[in-house]
This record gives sequence, structure tokens and C-alpha cells, in this order.
Amino acid sequence: MNGDQSVELLWGVGALVLVLSGLTARRVSARVIVRNLLGWAAIAGVLFVLFANQDRLALLAERAGLTGQQVSGDTVRIRQSADGHFYADVRINGVRQRMLVDSGATITALSEDAAQAAGVTAESGFPVVLATANGQVQARRGVAATFAIGELETRDLSVVISPSFGDMSVVGMNFLSRLGSWRVEGRTLILEPIRN
Repeated sequence: MNGDQSVELLWGVGALVLVLSGLTARRVSARVIVRNLLGWAAIAGVLFVLFANQDRLALLAERAGLTGQQVSGDTVRIRQSADGHFYADVRINGVRQRMLVDSGATITALSEDAAQAAGVTAESGFPVVLATANGQVQARRGVAATFAIGELETRDLSVVISPSFGDMSVVGMNFLSRLGSWRVEGRTLILEPIRN
């Protein structure tokens, strides 16, 4: 046990002694103390289960239409956000990311953090220069083994990675062009697969 862990343990024990001494000073019965401790343990257990299964809960919320993105069979509907853009819940190599859908972007662009989280590595070699709304940006090429929005999944999608993107990642035309169709109806972006 290192020094930091010892200090944390002492603080924890001290807090527990303080709470228990306060309860005994009020002459609270052992039954009430045990019941309260069990109640807090149940709350902690529920929070643990929720955090441990947040990907499953996000998928259930998506299917139930509780998010801005709704999956119905193999069709994905994304409601326009308050800022006028469409944001998709994407899985890159199985890792969930929230990305801006931009039909003006030629290629899908990942922030360095998003690429690292999804295990997408930048290829060595010369960087590419991209013309963006914020001027020219240097980026490196990479490949996402799997890239999915809802049930719409593709493999070996070319991406570009750059620190210049900040924390914003963008779904570009190289993904949208692999779909059967995509369109905007009212304030909803509709993505559909290729139908045979």
C-alpha cells in the first residue's frame, strides 16, 4: 500500500467513525443503522450496474427513440440538433463515439482522442493537406476496421486523423456513399442501406 492509498484509507475510516459516532450520539438503533447502510449499498449497486452497462443502455435508449437517433430495422433516423447539425452515435471498431454528419466533408475525420480510443492508428508517411471550413489542415490517413451507425455497418473505412480537429469528429461522404440512400426530410436525416 503506497502513501496515497494510506491517506485515502485513513480519510475513509475517519469519515465512517464520524458518521457512526454521530448516529450513536443520537441513540439511533442498530436496526436503523443497518437498514440505512443496506439502502445506500443498494443505491451504490444500482449505480454500478448502470455504469457497467452504459453501452447496452445507450443502445436500448436509441432503439426506443429516447435519443436524437432512432434505429428502425436497418434504417437510421437522426433528429436535427438545436444548432442545426446532425450528430450520429457511431461505433468505430466497437467503440462508441458521437460524430457530426457532414455531407460537405469528402472523407471521415477523427480527432486524435477518438482515433486512439477506437484503436485506429495513423499511417506513417507524408501527411495530407485538407481544405476545411477553418482553413488548411494537415492530417494523417488511417483505416477503421469497422464503422457503424445503428445497423448500417461498413468495413475498412478510410479516415483522416489530426490534432487540428480538436474534439470534433466528422462522418464524411466516404461513409454516406456506401449507403443505399441518405436524405433530409424536415428536421430528420434518414440513412438507409443498399436494398437488393
